[in-house]
Amino acid sequence: MIDNIVSSSWQLRTWLQSTLESSNIPEWLIYSIDFTIRAFILLIISRVLFWASKKVLLHYAVKLVNKTKTKRDDFLIKRKVLHRFSHVVPAIIIYLLSKSLFAVYPEVGRILTNFAVIYMVAVIFLTISALLNVVEDIYNTKEYSAERPIKSYLQLINIILYFVGGILLLAYLFNLEVAGIFTGLGAMAAVLMLIFKDTILGLVASIQLSTNKMLRVGDWISMPSHNADGDVLEVTLNTVKVQNWDKTITTIPTYALINSPFMNWRGMSESGGRRIKRSINIDMRSVKLCDEKMIAKFKKIHHLQSYIEEREAEIDEYNKINNVDKSVKVNGRRMTNLGVFRKYLENYCSQHPGLNQEMTLLVRHLQPTEKGIPIELYVFTASTKWAIYEGVQADIFDHILAVIPEFELSVFQKPSGDDLQSAVSGLGEIMLQNKQMQ
Repeated sequence: MIDNIVSSSWQLRTWLQSTLESSNIPEWLIYSIDFTIRAFILLIISRVLFWASKKVLLHYAVKLVNKTKTKRDDFLIKRKVLHRFSHVVPAIIIYLLSKSLFAVYPEVGRILTNFAVIYMVAVIFLTISALLNVVEDIYNTKEYSAERPIKSYLQLINIILYFVGGILLLAYLFNLEVAGIFTGLGAMAAVLMLIFKDTILGLVASIQLSTNKMLRVGDWISMPSHNADGDVLEVTLNTVKVQNWDKTITTIPTYALINSPFMNWRGMSESGGRRIKRSINIDMRSVKLCDEKMIAKFKKIHHLQSYIEEREAEIDEYNKINNVDKSVKVNGRRMTNLGVFRKYLENYCSQHPGLNQEMTLLVRHLQPTEKGIPIELYVFTASTKWAIYEGVQADIFDHILAVIPEFELSVFQKPSGDDLQSAVSGLGEIMLQNKQMQ
């Protein structure tokens, strides 16, 4: 067939030359018309066959995929694997016909053949790349895909494929031996290591992150060194994308997650509770021993009734056994308004519907400072959702601030300008009153 095309090619050239020369047409114009006709024939043939493969074969292939019950082959359409592969048809036609059709123009035939090879290799490798994307899509449908993403490994395979494809093209275009090219690359290993340093570091880091389950898509991480605080969107060979809570995107080098510290909040999300660790500073001057009037008042509080009765009986028994003189307040054991308040907070938190009762629940004193004595709540909410967490935390501390005066305690607060002004005004009134009395 090719011999027939070559023969027809020379016959077309001879016929045009004999026909057009009789009309006194210049030779260069004859060559131009001849070249245009050949190019037009090649274009028409390749275009028609490309249309046939894309509109006919591809059409039926898509219909067949859509009819199947499984959804996995739908990714072939989504990633346009068949669409990309259909482009190999015109490349094959150009490769097969260019030398024979342009036999009278051998240099042009060689250029078109080389172009067809380059285009064919590019289409094949792009199709393989799309197939790798299909593999990733199918893998992501598995439950364990979030824990062990494979995107970085597929990216590495892509890089290797493009690298091999480039070497094959160089070997074909310059008529070189593939083994010789790899030998030369071996001598340039140090340079290649420098060029692909980030890729190599990223590969090692992604393997460590995946193997040790340190990071996966959907995790909430905090990394102050890179201003990242949000959900992980994507883990690739070279970068990790994090969507911050303000909806900005932070891109972190993959290897930085191995070299630099970061906090993963996955454990908190999976535990079913989020920690509240906040304190209120109590003015130490308001702490005092409870008298009978205060105890009678505390007994009426729902969260304290049983505690006060048990505690009172325990203290009375101790004081009787030790023959304590109750006329002096410092003798024996007595309840304090701060201790009762702390117990009230424990009972209040143990019955709060927004707190996880199966996790740690503490109300404790911290080291007193010049700002008072901190009373800290160390509890966990029943929900890990941010908005619910903040709502529960605000509800608890709103209540605490409102009930503190009921225990005759005061919250420590630095004096403001209004406080100082009131103090000065009060002092002025006292001085004026004293002056009037004199």
